[in-house]
Amino acid sequence: MVHQDRPDTTVDTAAVPPAQATAPTEPVELIEHILHRYHDVHRQQLPELIRLATQVEAMHAQHPHVPAGMRALLEAMQAELHQHMAKEEQILFPLLIADSPMARFPIGVMRQEHDAHAQQLNRLRALTHDLTLPAQTCHTWHALYAGVRQFVDDLTQHIHLENDVLFPRFEAA
Repeated sequence: MVHQDRPDTTVDTAAVPPAQATAPTEPVELIEHILHRYHDVHRQQLPELIRLATQVEAMHAQHPHVPAGMRALLEAMQAELHQHMAKEEQILFPLLIADSPMARFPIGVMRQEHDAHAQQLNRLRALTHDLTLPAQTCHTWHALYAGVRQFVDDLTQHIHLENDVLFPRFEAA
């Protein structure tokens, strides 16, 4: 396994939360960490965020800063993330654990999908005015933005751990 220098991804790794320091360094343990800390958590986060976004969009449809379209964006992100995580769990991670040279192609695909996820995160930030709550918003709107903020941090960290820590260990020069 040789490290290959790669151009920066579209994920702002300067904004990566400090949780990275607690991630394991060995590939098998890092994969297990990613599965439990990120895959499992994203599967829990997104249905709740979709529920909250549905409520906020319905209750505040006339508010000029309502994040109209957030539910649809979160649903699209959920569908794409579920497919992405399934590919990692069923194809890529078993290849990495087996130290297979065949992992290089799926790594490339995952990097492209990570770039697409980063673009969706950018759309989410734009839709929410960078997660800035308008004055006098309800508890549901506050909960939605707090949950989205956590999801954005988690997905950013997740992508960083894969792109910048895990994948380089398996890419040929």
